[in-house]
Amino acid sequence: MRVRVNKDLCSACGVCEGLVPEVFSLETEPYAVVLLDPVPEELEDLVREAAENCPEGAIEIVEGD
Repeated sequence: MRVRVNKDLCSACGVCEGLVPEVFSLETEPYAVVLLDPVPEELEDLVREAAENCPEGAIEIVEGD
């Protein structure tokens, strides 16, 4: 699984970073950035949860290669 954050939609609310700090960070930019791409299998469910809970719909998941 790969994941992207649309910086134009991201409001930096921190939901994704709160759920999966191993994958998302708000430290360096005014929007969430992806730290691990591809996403390790053991974190995929949490990344899906982060995408579902993103209030702006800024997280895009790409399944497969």
